Amino acid sequence: MTNIQYIKAQTQLPEKAIENTLSLLTEGCTIPFIARYRKDSTQNLDEVAIEHIAKSQADYDNICKRKETILSSIEEQGKLTDDLRKRIENSFELNELEDLYL
Repeated sequence: MTNIQYIKAQTQLPEKAIENTLSLLTEGCTIPFIARYRKDSTQNLDEVAIEHIAKSQADYDNICKRKETILSSIEEQGKLTDDLRKRIENSFELNELEDLYL
């Protein structure tokens, strides 16, 4: 799952609006600036929707980092099976990841 797919599932917003909003955030634009002056790029998203996109992107990044940590830790222990690796890689819920880690 890509970050765009994850954010779309979390926010139910159009992909193009998500892509453009993330691009503007990456360029260093602030949420109020984007909401006021880049409505054409974001398909008229308000500050709440833009903030939700930013938070979902941060959540996605945290999940990916946690996955890497979990996979390397289990691999160091010599207990990583192909099935477990697939389940970890396909999970995007922190609680499920922690359960798999245990």
